[in-house]
Amino acid sequence: MMKGNDAPSDPSGWATMTPDQRQTAMGAYMDYSAALVAAGAYVGGNQLHGASAATTLSLADGTRRVQDGPFAASKEELGGYYLIEAPNLDAALDWAAKCPGARHGHVEVRPVMSRE
Repeated sequence: MMKGNDAPSDPSGWATMTPDQRQTAMGAYMDYSAALVAAGAYVGGNQLHGASAATTLSLADGTRRVQDGPFAASKEELGGYYLIEAPNLDAALDWAAKCPGARHGHVEVRPVMSRE
């Protein structure tokens, strides 16, 4: 399985889009999702709330520390993820190249660690 993180992008970009541009963008993601399902590659995925909704947890000497906000400050943020089944990295990269987010950001592809 390969996990493709949907493009980290500038979160202010969505706010500057017209309603028609937003509808077009969402349609592109719906078409991409449908293509993954039709190919039998889709395992799961979700859109994520913005980084402002993040809570970061760490443990120091057994003490839980919780802070509002993301782990690292960045101009880009992860907007969502797709979990797909791909036979190899090349196939996963082919799917990543078709992701609408690749047109305006980056798509990070990672293998899921096996527990075997």
